[in-house]
Amino acid sequence: MTSNNPAVFLLMVNGQIEAADFPEYDDLYCKYCFVYGHDWAPTSGLEEGISQITSKGRGSQSLVWNFPLDITFKSTNPFGWPQIVVSVYGPDTFGNDVVRGYGAIHIPFTPGKHTKTIPMFVPESTSRLQKFTSWLMGRCPEFTDPKVVAQGEGREVTRVRSQGFVTLQFNIVTKDMKKLGYETTSEHSAATGLTRTSQNM
Repeated sequence: MTSNNPAVFLLMVNGQIEAADFPEYDDLYCKYCFVYGHDWAPTSGLEEGISQITSKGRGSQSLVWNFPLDITFKSTNPFGWPQIVVSVYGPDTFGNDVVRGYGAIHIPFTPGKHTKTIPMFVPESTSRLQKFTSWLMGRCPEFTDPKVVAQGEGREVTRVRSQGFVTLQFNIVTKDMKKLGYETTSEHSAATGLTRTSQNM
């Protein structure tokens, strides 16, 4: 492989999970992981992480983490573009750690600095009895694998409730995409934010 005729392109991601807005809850922490297609592979950085516990400041409703993100991917095509899945946890009335929200978003397609807000949600019990039993046992419904949040299978039969927001900041750099015939465009001009040029097709 020569630099003039690359076989892969690179996507470099750094930034941070900045803050969250959960008006009803405090003392929360978050976990993150990346979900990506079969043609993608991480070359450096961390695929998952867990933050510190943060509390609301005096007179503030925001929970600030400023938890760093840093990872580089390589791929031969944009299909399966990486998503980041964020899960937020905190104590319930009995002091047990329970999920307070799940959310996912695609890594921005265009190079530069981006700020994104993810609406979060939690699974709900399907009946009042299950809801009461979950509260009594201190076990709220949650996904065994948070990565299902970034996938479509089975989501249509999952009952969920919106709850809170998480804000992320990304700095995106791409390398060799144009040499492979891909050109990043405005995210508003295409659903993927990518177009295939006539060269190399």
